[in-house]
Amino acid sequence: MKPIVGSIVALVTPMHEDGSVDYAALRALIDWHIAEGTDCIGVVGTTGESATVSVEEHCEIIRVAVEHAAGRVPIMAGAGANSTAEAIELTRFAKQVGADCTLQVVPYYNKPSQEGIYRHFKAIAEAVDLPVVLYNVPGRTVADMLHDTVLRLAQVPGIVGIKEATGNIERAAWLIKHVPAGFSVYSGDDGTAVALMLLGGHGNVSVTANVAPRAMHELCVAAMAGDVKRAREIHLSLLALHRQLFCEPSPAPAKWALSQMGRCRPGVRLPLVELTPAGQTLVGGALRECGLL
Repeated sequence: MKPIVGSIVALVTPMHEDGSVDYAALRALIDWHIAEGTDCIGVVGTTGESATVSVEEHCEIIRVAVEHAAGRVPIMAGAGANSTAEAIELTRFAKQVGADCTLQVVPYYNKPSQEGIYRHFKAIAEAVDLPVVLYNVPGRTVADMLHDTVLRLAQVPGIVGIKEATGNIERAAWLIKHVPAGFSVYSGDDGTAVALMLLGGHGNVSVTANVAPRAMHELCVAAMAGDVKRAREIHLSLLALHRQLFCEPSPAPAKWALSQMGRCRPGVRLPLVELTPAGQTLVGGALRECGLL
């Protein structure tokens, strides 16, 4: 796989009023992101409501995304699970339909040890010949993949990078310092992404990119080129979005924002609920501040 760099949108999964997946809106979002410069499209991750779609829907979203992108932009398919066997099956499907790589989250809820985390990801990489990007987000999974475990996994053939979503820049810096050449470190936290990239990170798996794709692409280009002035300027212009797109559980704020932009409906699946009026005020203000409304 050619290394993926830049803005990787953590794409929402559009839904009809009845809660079914809106594949027409999904295709339209993919076209929009390609036109706006998004460098890679990540589907069925946390922001894509992987926790509430069925296995059949999960697979179909990956298939439709790959088919519709048609090689115009890489597809990073969310294929993580807290069952290693299930993660392997999802990864096999992603390879079968032509995804460029998979995003594999640290197993959630069952709280594996560091050795369990290592063996989980190693088993996936050995079972399916498809590049794996690790995903550490202890705020959601409870289990935290520690530095030394990442370095062990970076030696496993087929494991090519990590989405570092702790928001801890010091941790990210040590990873960037110690990982081997060819192993990519991506931010998974919009608020600290610019700092991670200026330290040598390879891009940002972004929620903000859902509503400001061109700006996020330009931010990544500037930061990775070491253009501090331009990167700072764009980052500060997006700061309100970075905060308010998490004013309530994601992806409700992003979906509501996209609904105001005419891109998709605001609906999410239970146990998530649509953005409240108070949240709408916050997100609407951020959209106006960024010139998106």
